[in-house]
Amino acid sequence: MVRIYSVLILICAVFICTLPAYAFDAKELTLEQAISSVLERNPELSAARLEVQAREARIIQARVFQNPEIELVVENIGNKDLQGFDGAASTLSLGQTFELGGKRSKRTNLAALDRDLAQWDFEGKKQDVILEVTKSFLDVLSEQERVRLHEELVKLAEQSFDTVAARVKAGKVSPIDETKASAASSLAKIDLERARRSLDAARKKLSALLDGALPVIFTVKGSLEVSPSIPTYKELLERIQGNPDIARWEQETEQRGIALALEKANRIPNPVIKGGVRRFNEAKETAFVVGISLPLPIFNTNRGSILEAEKRLTKAEKEKKTAVLRTQTALSDAYQTLSSSFVEVTTLKADVLPALQNAYDAVHEGYSFGKFGYLDVLDAQRTLFEAKIKYIDSLAAHKKAYADIERLRGAFPKSDTKEKVK
Repeated sequence: MVRIYSVLILICAVFICTLPAYAFDAKELTLEQAISSVLERNPELSAARLEVQAREARIIQARVFQNPEIELVVENIGNKDLQGFDGAASTLSLGQTFELGGKRSKRTNLAALDRDLAQWDFEGKKQDVILEVTKSFLDVLSEQERVRLHEELVKLAEQSFDTVAARVKAGKVSPIDETKASAASSLAKIDLERARRSLDAARKKLSALLDGALPVIFTVKGSLEVSPSIPTYKELLERIQGNPDIARWEQETEQRGIALALEKANRIPNPVIKGGVRRFNEAKETAFVVGISLPLPIFNTNRGSILEAEKRLTKAEKEKKTAVLRTQTALSDAYQTLSSSFVEVTTLKADVLPALQNAYDAVHEGYSFGKFGYLDVLDAQRTLFEAKIKYIDSLAAHKKAYADIERLRGAFPKSDTKEKVK
């Protein structure tokens, strides 16, 4: 019996260990939690961090001096007068290459700027990941609101059906109205199930972005409400220099300038200075030797590499202008969406929704007294519901456009570019 209990406990333990470990015990998720989780779990960011670390290692390699060379030369072996090594002269020397033209310092600076560029690429990727998870979070939040509205519509449809059924039973309206009310209730339930499936799809997408860190069923906590005003396009345009896609080009241009300087320095040959001792076996004497070797820059003057570096430096200046223009165009599109959605949101909230709600309340109450037909009730209900859905869509569009602008400004949380990414 004890063995059976032990086996059951072991099976339960294995089953529990195989269950997925969620990053959030609570089923309610905030945007801050989602961003924090994706920054820790996203594989693209992990790869970008490793690239920064790899280029950090390149700096270590760029700093080192070239290795010395040791050379042993034995001459006059086995001549006619002296057999074997009796007349040999042995020379042991040590040589060291000296880099001229500041090659080592330029190479080190070049590696450091390569590391900084990798850091900027990491920042850009991080901004993209935050934008993606923010939009996915907003999708879940807006789908939750749509489900809530559809649930509200189902309740209204059921209440309308009960009201119509009572009036039909009292002989005040035609049984056709009851049939219409039943059909409207069924359609509302179908729309509710469709909204729930959309919400489920949005949840799965967000969970996938967080690498499965969420339970199957969860809700997000946030607000779709917009601020009472929006900044001007000019104000936003002045802030795009913080965008990593633009900010990186200052160091990119500097890096290519140093690469050009390094290629020019590579035209200068590096001398190898040697020093050692020579042993004369026949005379039993020892002497010191010194020497220097220097490549002659006759055939290879590094002209091709210098020309390539010059073209790449010019290309960097053009690419920076392209990046600025591309960002400005994207900002213009995002601001257009932001401003138009802001007008829609404020108009719907201040004018449209209150008017349609009053109209629906009046028609619904008037139907109870026989002043309106059931088609009037359905029309008022449908119009009000469509306006509410439009309101949610406008809120979500506004929030997403604002997120796009934050990405274009580079305003999402950044890492310290001077700090090594671990």
